[in-house]
Amino acid sequence: MNSTRELLTGRLGISPAVLDLVLRAEESVRGQFEKLDDIKEYNQYKVLDVFRRCRISDMHFGWNTGYGYDDAGREALEKVFAETFHTEDAIVRPLIVNGTHALTLTLTGILRPGDELVYCTGGPYDTLEEVIGIRGEGKGSLKDFGITYRQVELLPDGSIDLEACRKVINDRTRMMCVQRATGYAWRPAVPVGQIEEWVKAVKSVRPDIICMADNCYGEFLDPLEPTDVGVDVMAGSLIKNPGGGLALSGGYIVGRKDLIESIACRMTSPGIGKECGLTFGQSRSMFQGFFMAPSVVCGALKGAILCARVFEMLGFSVCPGAEEERSDIIEAVRLESPEAMEAFCRGIQSSAPVDSFVTPVPWDMPGYDDPVIMAAGAFVQGSSIELSADGPLREPYIVYFQGGLTYEHSKFGVIRAVQSLLEEGLISL
Repeated sequence: MNSTRELLTGRLGISPAVLDLVLRAEESVRGQFEKLDDIKEYNQYKVLDVFRRCRISDMHFGWNTGYGYDDAGREALEKVFAETFHTEDAIVRPLIVNGTHALTLTLTGILRPGDELVYCTGGPYDTLEEVIGIRGEGKGSLKDFGITYRQVELLPDGSIDLEACRKVINDRTRMMCVQRATGYAWRPAVPVGQIEEWVKAVKSVRPDIICMADNCYGEFLDPLEPTDVGVDVMAGSLIKNPGGGLALSGGYIVGRKDLIESIACRMTSPGIGKECGLTFGQSRSMFQGFFMAPSVVCGALKGAILCARVFEMLGFSVCPGAEEERSDIIEAVRLESPEAMEAFCRGIQSSAPVDSFVTPVPWDMPGYDDPVIMAAGAFVQGSSIELSADGPLREPYIVYFQGGLTYEHSKFGVIRAVQSLLEEGLISL
């Protein structure tokens, strides 16, 4: 332990006061870390069991060319995802560029002109606003195709308003959605138990309504996933939790077989569906990343809890609190000034194994109304399961901390963020 302290305070230039603060915070959350280790172990054995039952072999790591017919690796990978999430079918492809793309395929593959979509967790993530048609025109949004949209706001405590969800249902309602993660919002993530209550509430009014979950940042935080509690279709990104930091790109969609078939026909074309599409040699990294994901997610979640406790001790508001229930890997810290937000992100960037020398600055990122600052030095560009911090520069200047391929890296990110704020004179210890 002394050699580690000497390395941090000597060669790495960390203030002893910063290190002492983080170590006190770490000691105070040991009990929560033990609970997370139990969940990690359960999910690791769950995934291992699926790999064994699906008879995954070295032959599944190869790839072919052209149309991608009879790609054994692609078919086996999609079976692994379907089995793990207890669904009838799955789409797992490197050409799904991000979580927004996976969600867009889900929405456009299922909804038809005259249908109505209802979001039950307030407004969707920023990048989905143009997909739905809340803003932007003439780009092929749901609104452009005559699909209407309504949303149900969350209750003041951040939970789903089940009664309002029941009341909003009408003859046109085809799909109702929940976004599990916070996005750029100040609210707790939606836990699986609450999603189960929501599904029951929706189905009690109209059993035929399709319940969809945006599961980005939520995989492997719990022994159960949304599809275990009645969700019909679910989507997410492979460069977040389920890629384990190894997938180079991609997204996944899991759910009922008829829904996956409709989505696949939107992804490629009617009549082709899932039968074509190369994996471009990514099968091995996607298999291995998914196998590693429970462990990687656990480390990232521990880092988020540590971040919460440290900044609570510094007097900042955080969401969720260090001891509150979690349903994503994101930790929001309300920094109250653009200077503090930029200093925090510089600390995270300086912790990175890649591009640690780069200074993050706000920029006009496509799909967002406000300039966004993003700190990330990742092996896979844009990978949110790797250590990063970001957020739109708008009051009250909330930064969103997430990721870390190991707990130690996530912990070092917290240390460097505090060190940066201290050096800028924005906090005192």
